[in-house]
Amino acid sequence: MTKVKISLNSIDRVKSFVNIISKFDNDFDLVSGRYVIDAKSIMGIFSLDLSQNLELVIQKDTQVSEILNALKGFIVE
Repeated sequence: MTKVKISLNSIDRVKSFVNIISKFDNDFDLVSGRYVIDAKSIMGIFSLDLSQNLELVIQKDTQVSEILNALKGFIVE
């Protein structure tokens, strides 16, 4: 399991994020406080507070470097 902080602070960024992440077979969760939603669910993402950074949890450790490279524009330090 891999965890990274990401920023999805606009509608266009959410759409782009879901399009990218849906290309991978892994299971992904987004965590915001006590809420955990499926990161491939655009409706679920819009239920979160997008003004805050979110934690992306990549469930399987396969293709992690490829996934992180595809999402590098969303990852915050």
